[in-house]
Amino acid sequence: MKISAVAAERRPTLHFLRGIRAISPVFLDTDVDMTAVVRHRETQHKYSVVSYVLHSAARVLAAHPEANAAMSGLLRPRVARYASVNGKFTLDRTLNGQRIVLSTVLTDLQRASLDEIQRRVEHFRDGDPAEMPEFAGARLLQRLPGPVGGLLFRMGTRPLNRRADVMGTFAVTSLGHRPVDGFYSVGGTTITLGVGRIADRPVARGTEVAVAPLMRLSLTFDHRVIDGAEAADVLADLKQTLEDFPTEERA
Repeated sequence: MKISAVAAERRPTLHFLRGIRAISPVFLDTDVDMTAVVRHRETQHKYSVVSYVLHSAARVLAAHPEANAAMSGLLRPRVARYASVNGKFTLDRTLNGQRIVLSTVLTDLQRASLDEIQRRVEHFRDGDPAEMPEFAGARLLQRLPGPVGGLLFRMGTRPLNRRADVMGTFAVTSLGHRPVDGFYSVGGTTITLGVGRIADRPVARGTEVAVAPLMRLSLTFDHRVIDGAEAADVLADLKQTLEDFPTEERA
């Protein structure tokens, strides 16, 4: 047996996990028929599944302002509802030889085209986290002693007037590149979407059985902010938006 200290590169993840303990998560899921998205990708190979989910979820949350929100405080809880829909997504990266999860926030997604979202996703996916200025805060947290880094993290993420920019108003995390059908994550936001793999499965088409590319989509919601009916509406609308994705992208 070998016992060692937690790698410094994982300190930001530990600060994040301590910070989300106040959330009251509830978990939903559904299967999404991705036929329309798959057909769109056949002619536009440059788009990732995460980009489609970010694009669609931003438009759904713009129509559900109660869910595009955050809460702070225990004795005197307050809720902030944001005009901008900002999506946080996670990245599986290696830094200093250590495999870690990094996250970043894409702002104003309710107005962003699929092309713009893909460009922004690629910027973070292809960049070097050891050099990118967007990850300077994470690198600082890695260097600081645990208690100091934890205090700095709380100071930077707890204020409601900064939360949308540093944590996003919703989060997307994907394990669809692996043989994972579904999983349930808490992303520190009122709505967190978990994206599984797309796999051909039998589906009912009227009285016939067909095969279609299905994707398990999970939704974790913070019960302090919204109730199950609102969360179910968000998930249902997102399912419909992805299933009805047009051959030519909407503005």
